[in-house]
Amino acid sequence: MSHTHDQEPPREGEFSLEEILAEFSSKKPPQTAVPFDAPAERPPEGPREDAGGDLPWPEAPRTHRRRDNVISFPGAGAEAPEEDGFPDEEPPGGDPLPPEDEPGGAPAEDGPGEEAPDETEAGEGPEEEPDNLVAFPRRRSPLSRFLNKLDRRMDRYADQMYTEEGVEVSDATRRAEELIPGVDREEVPREPGPRVRRRTPPPPPDTAPQELLQRWSRGLKGLGIRSRLLWLPCLLQLYLMVAAAVPRVPLPPVVAGSFQLQVWLSAGLLAFALCLCGDVVLRSLANLFRGCMGLDAVAVLGCAATLADALTMTVLDSREGHLPYCGVCCFALLALSRGDWYKRRGLRLACRTAAAAAEPYLVTLDEGKWNGRDTYTKWQGTAAGFGSQIQTPDGAQRVFRVAAPLLVLAALLFSLLSSLGRERPEHLLWCLSATLTAAGSFSALLVYGKPFFLVSRRLAKDGAALAGWPGIARARRGCGILLTDGDLFPPGSVALNGIKVFGTFPLEKVVAYTATLIRDAGTGLERVFHDLLRSQGGLYRRAEGLCCYEGGGLSANIRGDQVLVGSAAFMNLMEVSLPQGLNVKNAVFCAIDGELAGIFALNYDLPDTAPPALSALLRAGVGPVLATRDFNLIPAMLRQRFKLPVDRMEYPPVERRRELSDPEQPHSDTLTAVLCREGLAPFTEAVVGGRRLRSAVLLGAGLACLGSVAGLLLTFYLTFVDAYSSLGALSLLAFLAAWLVPTWLISGWVNQY
Repeated sequence: MSHTHDQEPPREGEFSLEEILAEFSSKKPPQTAVPFDAPAERPPEGPREDAGGDLPWPEAPRTHRRRDNVISFPGAGAEAPEEDGFPDEEPPGGDPLPPEDEPGGAPAEDGPGEEAPDETEAGEGPEEEPDNLVAFPRRRSPLSRFLNKLDRRMDRYADQMYTEEGVEVSDATRRAEELIPGVDREEVPREPGPRVRRRTPPPPPDTAPQELLQRWSRGLKGLGIRSRLLWLPCLLQLYLMVAAAVPRVPLPPVVAGSFQLQVWLSAGLLAFALCLCGDVVLRSLANLFRGCMGLDAVAVLGCAATLADALTMTVLDSREGHLPYCGVCCFALLALSRGDWYKRRGLRLACRTAAAAAEPYLVTLDEGKWNGRDTYTKWQGTAAGFGSQIQTPDGAQRVFRVAAPLLVLAALLFSLLSSLGRERPEHLLWCLSATLTAAGSFSALLVYGKPFFLVSRRLAKDGAALAGWPGIARARRGCGILLTDGDLFPPGSVALNGIKVFGTFPLEKVVAYTATLIRDAGTGLERVFHDLLRSQGGLYRRAEGLCCYEGGGLSANIRGDQVLVGSAAFMNLMEVSLPQGLNVKNAVFCAIDGELAGIFALNYDLPDTAPPALSALLRAGVGPVLATRDFNLIPAMLRQRFKLPVDRMEYPPVERRRELSDPEQPHSDTLTAVLCREGLAPFTEAVVGGRRLRSAVLLGAGLACLGSVAGLLLTFYLTFVDAYSSLGALSLLAFLAAWLVPTWLISGWVNQY
């Protein structure tokens, strides 16, 4: 049975309860030395008397302790760290604290009622320090941790800063830097977010370009004649409007004496104009009933309201001296007819160009092709999809299909407010005529037709045709364009200038080996060496292990011979000895088993259209990417020989260039243009022309919508206040003609590049 400490007298080396209370009281403690190794009993939580009181501490039940779990205070053999509020000083009285193994020291208790054995007497050495001591953590501020981390990084950087100092550049590194051209590396593209695609109607059928050519050629001449005949009623209407506004302008006596006759004459001229362009009017009404309303339909509705107002003007609303807007509507029909004529001519030219070749070159804008950017690519194939894209609605029609219904609803609402809202129902037709005529902007009827015709006419001269609005609309600023060997130097631009064979190698063998590697690599020199091989009566060999090098050369194994074909820099890089004093600017070198076998001198003739084409690309914001396979066509050669701006071009690594110029690579399904000729000029004309057409159409459509809204609001205000004189036919014609000027200027700018 265990005994408590107060039930028996204190043994030797122990302390009584009174001594403990006296030690923790406010009185001066006794000078008895207490060893640090003695375990301290923590008083339990609870009420206690003030210093000097008689009530004892309530004693908690003791448990057996193990000596190895005791954490000692810093003893005499070690300096105690200075803590807050506990300075490092000697105990009161100045006597040193005795260690536990000396006489008079108080040994630690092993348990209640038991005496701990004396380790010194047992013959054991000094007590080892426990291994479960835990260092007290110091709290540091985030700023201090950041500064320490920064110091460590700076130390590591300083240690590695001069590790390579004094190390000389090797000869191999220097030769590689001089002989291998610099290439551009791709940046890691970011993952694009999900695109929200609009619900689009099904595309038109993919009709062959030959059939479309016949369709749009039919009736084109008659449409041009009728559009020219429309000038007759327009000029007569203009004369009537000027005579009504300026009294000094003479009129025939019969017409001048009757205002009603002037109104009927104006209505008759409008009806005649409607008959001249009846097919265009019917097509606009058909689109209206199919739910594809455009501003052409708004203009036709304005003509109908104006004609109804002219016929009922003398009965319902007598506006003596103010003609209806029949003359303005005649000019609107003229703009509508001319716009349709321009568009059909442009479509006819595009289809004629596309039908000129069975397998033309196709231009597509491939998404993320190079360096994460969309890139124009030219490849050979069939014109599948061209007939469907060319029949889709253009950019102006897509914009006007959204704006036209809103304008018609606003015109109807404003007309009701200006007439019925002010208790003047007889003015309803006049208000409808004014608002609808002002909403049908002249520029909206020409915003796509004329610029498309001008661009198509220019592209047709170079053998190119745009494939409708879907391909044009995908153009964005910052796109690239892949230029291959055939783009810079089309067939006939590279000619053989001489052959030199070295050693005992036969000419036929050297030509055959070189032509085989050129053919397998797919460079632009294939036709030149094919013709040379046929003239020598040689045959192609079977090459194994074809490898392309960044230094500008090829290697393969042909019948056990190691063949190297490349430029002079490549031969130097492969340590092939070249003749002393060799002065050949552009040549193809062939080495067999490390020995020079032959030199083929070449003459590169850059077409005159290439520098202007590159300049047009750079001005349009399209970055050229050199995807060439000819090892002679490097940026240094193009800059020194032909003065091309290669610093604004990109030159990928050799493996990436082979991928970008691979004829079997996948392409976009949306065509941008169709090319029927070789070279850089048609390619560039199609890309730049399509981008300028897109900008012109979107800008013109925006201005047309702005002009329609401005005219609608202005006519609403003037009809609301009955301002007949301010809203005359001649004033409205001048307003609409002023908005036509920007579109006319933009149309003339679109092909100036």
